[in-house]
Amino acid sequence: MTTAQALTTVTVVGASLAGLHAARGLRSLGYDGRLVVVGEERHRPYDRPPLSKEFLTGDGDPGEGPGRLALTDPEEEAELDAEWLLGVRAEALDTAAGEIRLTGGRALRTDGVVIATGATPRTLPLPRLDGVYTLRTLDDATRLRAALRAGAARVVVVGAGFIGAEVASSCAALGLDVTVVEAAPLPLVPQLGEEMARVCAGLHGRGGAALLCGTGVEGLRGSGRVTGVELTDGRVLPADVVVVGVGVRPVTGWLEGSGLALDDGVRCDAGCVTALPNVVAVGDVARLDRPGTARTVRAEHWTSGMLQGAVAARNLLAGSTVEPFEALPYFWSDQYGARIQYAGRRAPGDTVRIVEGDPADGGGFLAVYERGGISTAALGIDRPRPFMRLRRELARAPQPAGR
Repeated sequence: MTTAQALTTVTVVGASLAGLHAARGLRSLGYDGRLVVVGEERHRPYDRPPLSKEFLTGDGDPGEGPGRLALTDPEEEAELDAEWLLGVRAEALDTAAGEIRLTGGRALRTDGVVIATGATPRTLPLPRLDGVYTLRTLDDATRLRAALRAGAARVVVVGAGFIGAEVASSCAALGLDVTVVEAAPLPLVPQLGEEMARVCAGLHGRGGAALLCGTGVEGLRGSGRVTGVELTDGRVLPADVVVVGVGVRPVTGWLEGSGLALDDGVRCDAGCVTALPNVVAVGDVARLDRPGTARTVRAEHWTSGMLQGAVAARNLLAGSTVEPFEALPYFWSDQYGARIQYAGRRAPGDTVRIVEGDPADGGGFLAVYERGGISTAALGIDRPRPFMRLRRELARAPQPAGR
């Protein structure tokens, strides 16, 4: 690849939230060269969080495209002055030749690359039957939405992470019979710790969905179309629709042989820069070094994807890391009428303290995680204002060593 001072063409691979913000960052920092955005989907960048929530429960025409989900408008697209190659997949990155090979055999010459290919849903070793879905893209959501409106009465959601819980919540809101199957003894323990995970697990029952923990999926029943889900404990759950939400894996297959370090994502320094200064990675696909620790982190959250774009753009144009990505982790989830918000870096052994409300009464509350008297993270349910105040305080406060 060429030096940063000779970036006549920059290619953003991934027409995603993170890719769009990287493109915006390049233009806002004065980059006036050729800007190409390659997207495997046929849609321009759109907002993914609503796909598991209001898009599934909404009354609009599911065939109308991104519509209100769009992250750009014609005026901004004109200002970006980018070439959009949509419905095109990147198949290889040849760093020696400075080329990206695309579907159809086309080679795209480029001086700088922003990797923003995101992640794809993990699957289970199950037979291919109609009525079984994953949810990641707008097209996925459109197909699932149609199935839920085509007479489905019983839905089984496999996986009680955020996507699974949000889909289950949407299905319950549509009046469907919903069962959530989670292999772990309790969902969300790595993120929230056992005590708070138990509180959030209780939202399923209050919202009208059944939650079955500590059992996995053995197989599916049905000929051509799914009719049931066989569990490892011997039970069989009748199902008209099955949604598999067991996590995602970063899309890095096209980078094999590129010379970039791949380790459950694209390995980057703290500023989203790979071992090649003219190649950066952002969003779900990027695995960043954590300054002052031996840890690396890959964040699958909307806020991280948005904020990393500007940092990566600055470092790409500089030709080295002049700014690390230091934003405090933050995510939210809407489930069964409740808004869950979390910020910070909880670690095993951190204690949790309720500072407002009472989880036992089923209402909203605010909790703080602490270590050695120092706040490390915050969790709020239906406490948006005090939570955001606490989030700002966390961002300003020093964190315990090694975090």
